[in-house]
Amino acid sequence: MKEASGGILAADGFVAAGVSCGIKPENNRDLCLVYADKRCAAAGTFTTSAFASPPVMVSREHLQDGRARAIVSNSGNANAATGQQGLADARRMASIAADALGVPSEDVLVASTGKIGIPLPMDRIESGIRTAAQRLSHEAATEAAQAMLTTDKVTKQCAVETEIGARAVRIGGMCKGAGMICPDMATMHCFLSTDARIAPHVLGPALREAVGVSFNCITVDGDMSTSDTVLILANGAAGNDEIPASGDAFVAFRDALVYVCQSLAKQIVRDGEGATKLVEIRVTGAESREAGRRVGRTVANSLLVKTAVHGRDFNWGRIAAAIGAAGVPVDPADVSITIGGLAAFRKGQPGEVSERDGDAAMAGDEVCIEIDLGRGAEEATVWTCDLSTEYVTFNAKYTT
Repeated sequence: MKEASGGILAADGFVAAGVSCGIKPENNRDLCLVYADKRCAAAGTFTTSAFASPPVMVSREHLQDGRARAIVSNSGNANAATGQQGLADARRMASIAADALGVPSEDVLVASTGKIGIPLPMDRIESGIRTAAQRLSHEAATEAAQAMLTTDKVTKQCAVETEIGARAVRIGGMCKGAGMICPDMATMHCFLSTDARIAPHVLGPALREAVGVSFNCITVDGDMSTSDTVLILANGAAGNDEIPASGDAFVAFRDALVYVCQSLAKQIVRDGEGATKLVEIRVTGAESREAGRRVGRTVANSLLVKTAVHGRDFNWGRIAAAIGAAGVPVDPADVSITIGGLAAFRKGQPGEVSERDGDAAMAGDEVCIEIDLGRGAEEATVWTCDLSTEYVTFNAKYTT
């Protein structure tokens, strides 16, 4: 496996466009369209929020047959908590894109992100979709990625090439997300494509496995979105034999998909609102993977831990307190905590770390916290970021 260029357009047979339709100010791109040269196997994961947005509902419906051909997405307006009008608008987005592309409406998946509770400006959306359909290109991956962004500072893209049955197969994707990040069986918006030949009933489990160890393992602020969506299209253009549900070919495909998803997930955390540090929390010695992830997520969501990381305060007691609050059985006498390679707490006993050494261990833009629960052989990794005054300032004025 090796990294490739092109993001979501690294795979053969896909085109995209990113345009401005007037939702965002100053002609910033706010609508993207991804289109495949043939009907694809398709799969998705979505938010579990009871306030799931109309676009989430429509995309779930359109994925029932495991097939799709296009994705249309806008930013700047989430079309969430918008009632029956919002549902009609989400269906209308799919219908407009279908008409512009000459495909059935059911083959178009829909996503929206941005402010909640505001109806979509459908006249602008329609104009943007029709413009995007005319500008589809093999060279527009970055423009499409730009059109997904809300509070993000940078675009997020990744692609890899791997060999499956002596055929080169590519998987690529793009995502957005910087705030309201703590998903469950979803992420913020992430769109993926592959030229692998794989059936929907195999693609779905592969995607869920990849999401489970990537987007389900990140948190910026502990808040789930109403619009979290991951979508993948597979057009089979690579010409490989169809990937079965198990075996070497499946493992190769899944591992490549995991690589892309983990790269994109970590890019979200790096770009967290106000973030200055990427924090990796590795939990080992857990009785189950879920127990390890629960501990990791509790530590990652602790405001006291996040602020300590921001201030380079080697305050491992905050980590210990979060471990104890995770709802997972632990014995402090079995637990060890390491921060930046320094043993802060080892099997129930505090380590001897000077203030100077502790400060140095947390000085970089990446901080690794290792937690050994001493109870089993399972492990999990969670990624988060620090919490700065910039995050508070930004979110205190998000709508004003």
